[in-house]
Amino acid sequence: MKNTKKYTLTFLLVLAGAFLAVWIYSSFFNKTQVITVSEQRPMSFVNLPANSQQQLPDLTFAAENSVHAVVHIATRSMRGGGWSSGNPFFDEFFGIRPQQPQIATGFGSGVILSEDGYIVTNNHVIERAQEIKVILNNKQEYDARLVGTDPSTDLALLKIDADELPFLTYGNSDALKLGEWVLAVGNPFNLTSTVTAGIVSARARNLGINSDQYSIESFIQTDAAVNPGNSGGALVNQQGNLVGINTAIASRTGSYAGYSFAVPVSIVKKVVEDLKEFGEVQRALLGVSIVDVNGALAQEKGLDKVEGVYVAAVSDNGAAKEAGMKEGDVIMSIAGDPVNSSAELQEKVSRFRPGDDIKIVVKRKGDRKQFSVTLRNKHGDTQIVRDNTTILGASFEAIGNNERRDLDIEYGIKITDLKKGKLKDAGLSKGFIITHVNKKPIYEVSDFKREIGNARGGILVEGIYPNGELAYFVFGVD
Repeated sequence: MKNTKKYTLTFLLVLAGAFLAVWIYSSFFNKTQVITVSEQRPMSFVNLPANSQQQLPDLTFAAENSVHAVVHIATRSMRGGGWSSGNPFFDEFFGIRPQQPQIATGFGSGVILSEDGYIVTNNHVIERAQEIKVILNNKQEYDARLVGTDPSTDLALLKIDADELPFLTYGNSDALKLGEWVLAVGNPFNLTSTVTAGIVSARARNLGINSDQYSIESFIQTDAAVNPGNSGGALVNQQGNLVGINTAIASRTGSYAGYSFAVPVSIVKKVVEDLKEFGEVQRALLGVSIVDVNGALAQEKGLDKVEGVYVAAVSDNGAAKEAGMKEGDVIMSIAGDPVNSSAELQEKVSRFRPGDDIKIVVKRKGDRKQFSVTLRNKHGDTQIVRDNTTILGASFEAIGNNERRDLDIEYGIKITDLKKGKLKDAGLSKGFIITHVNKKPIYEVSDFKREIGNARGGILVEGIYPNGELAYFVFGVD
């Protein structure tokens, strides 16, 4: 019995010692590693904040939604050429010599805006073209009619006779943010539409590339690859909506070098609406000369901050002066939208028409003042300017492909109406097709206007009647 108690006590002491050893080891020498298991998260961009939830952009919907609404535009024009009047003495006097005409071809892209065939492109794509063809992404080909052009924004509107066409809807270019993904869609090679992606690098860029007197440049800058032939193509956002028309690239070689520029849809929409309704863009003018505010100007003019747009001069009889604005004012906002550059200001004003009233806030000697300004047109009044094709008492229209083919001519404009004036007095009649003025080929009514305006003294008009009879007329202009 004594031995049994002895063994039992020894066993309990050993067991207690074992528990004590395990406790000491687990407490001081074998501390358990704690692992926190969290929900797996998608990979983030390395340049995003560590807690960003943004995922890689999915651009497939935008691409599929836009490629069928972007078209290839092919142009053909005749340069030079001429024919004898049939009178050797007259030909010798005016120096007329038959010349071999030169055929020039060009190409670009365009965007379908409606299912009935209105297409917007760049003015420089179709400028001076006598023949414009539109090839859809499915290879269907159409002859296009030029509805109107706006050189000041480098935009043009075409129309083809088709229906149920795929088209793009307008987006909101004002809502674009720096770093936002966009797609540049073009059809430069008459294959199928091509898509490149990039981000918005800047807004309201003024490049000074448009020499038109009333030029408006407020480009969206992106790093989406755009090359020659993509001019007139679409810039779309991730929702597949049109936010701009690709227009230019910054390059020393003529190829894409990292910068491309698009006319924002805020300008495109206004130009298209005006061309459809009036045949001419209703350009609203504020009547001021403006300068961007920088540190040097602020110091020179005693401005308290580098902000807004400085008014360097106010035009006599202009809208701004009529409203009470003065030289030295700093324009802070247009119709409630802040402006900090000349490009931004021009873009905001371009959305309005002559006769529209807008609120303009300026800072004058540190105080803010608001003016109600009634915008005016280039003639200094508030009237809508309509396309006026009446020149020297005659109205004109461009000749169609069939007429050119039947008469074996490449260009010309037809007299559709003739009232009292120089042309009627000289012997021209309705239906006569003018092909040359002072030996210069006439492709469009604008060419005729230009040559008449540049003439000094006598004018030689050459052309052809619908029956194929050639004729020429000479008269003077005051």
